[in-house]
Amino acid sequence: MICDEARILLHALLDNELDAGHAREVEAHIASCPACAAELAAQREMQRVLADTDLRYTAPASLRARIEASLPQAQHQPTRRSLLRGFAMGSAVSALAASGVVALVLRQDDQQRILSEVVSAHLRSLQAGHLTDVVSTDQHTVKPWFNGKLDVAPPVIDLTAQGFTLVGGRLDYIDARAIGAVVYRRRQHVINLFVSQTSNVEYRTPKTETMQGFNCRRWGNRGLNFWAVSDIAADELAEFVDKFEAAMKANAEG
Repeated sequence: MICDEARILLHALLDNELDAGHAREVEAHIASCPACAAELAAQREMQRVLADTDLRYTAPASLRARIEASLPQAQHQPTRRSLLRGFAMGSAVSALAASGVVALVLRQDDQQRILSEVVSAHLRSLQAGHLTDVVSTDQHTVKPWFNGKLDVAPPVIDLTAQGFTLVGGRLDYIDARAIGAVVYRRRQHVINLFVSQTSNVEYRTPKTETMQGFNCRRWGNRGLNFWAVSDIAADELAEFVDKFEAAMKANAEG
């Protein structure tokens, strides 16, 4: 394991998010690398300081009293008939809304589950020998490699001139399906671009989320779902996505 790989996994090691095998690899590297050992010690000290800091604030009782005093007072007591009428109307509205609410909650849960799988796949790829199945900076080598391995080959675009170097590609598995992963680098940082056909979850609006210290920007386009995952800053990841989308549009129009 090299320093770049170890440093990416330090946060996961501190949070006990690595399996035993990967944890041993990182710990073995740290034992022989003073620089990474110092970085781990600094992160552990920051974690201790944050844990010891009292970041909670309890509002005074006077605040509650002021809020209650500012609320409008009821002008009259509701009758039994009005209470029953309101209850009946509320029950009807609740019944109509329930199916939509349940569907929304299930959809959100599904999205979070898939996001977790995507981030886990990104973490797996950072282990030695797992990043690429085909190694090439040439998009005309990487894209044909996917042919026959997936129902739809992912778009592969060379963004080296824009500061994002194509490294290669591999097959991965998300939501129990094989999908393509196109790999880029931004300086020493890995960007995994996962691509799959839309299924029960389609991402229409671009959105950036953070999980386990990694930024993930997901979006949908032309019947495909995309997830770009990396430890680079969220604005840099958004820049990558913007440049990728602009190149895809230019290729389609050309």
